[in-house]
Amino acid sequence: MQTKKPLIAIVDDDESMREAIKGLMRSLGFDAETFSSAEDYLGFPLLRSTTCLVTDIHMPGMSGLDLHRRLVALGTSIPTVLITAFPGEEARTRGLGADIICSLTKPFREQDLVDCILSAVARGSDGQSGKAGI
Repeated sequence: MQTKKPLIAIVDDDESMREAIKGLMRSLGFDAETFSSAEDYLGFPLLRSTTCLVTDIHMPGMSGLDLHRRLVALGTSIPTVLITAFPGEEARTRGLGADIICSLTKPFREQDLVDCILSAVARGSDGQSGKAGI
């Protein structure tokens, strides 16, 4: 019986960032899907199968923080890694809920992202992804 690979969803309006993270995730043995907007991700049929969400904070339309809030409102708790190009932005993400695993400022070290993803996957496999409160 084949075990299912963790699914990492990457939401970023920067195509080169999406593709770089997708390649990294696949090199680690994960399944990865990319989305150019939060709205596209919300329409993803396998949304509730997502093991970890990596999302940019600043995007046209719905922001990564708004996406997080929408998922919480839907009762969907997905371990999440927030990324931003604005230093200091991670301070705004504190207190958003237990499902925010990390907040990274671009450019970030590849290993920092890997560490965040591995923490999220471990949390998901332990069944510890609880409901987050805002």
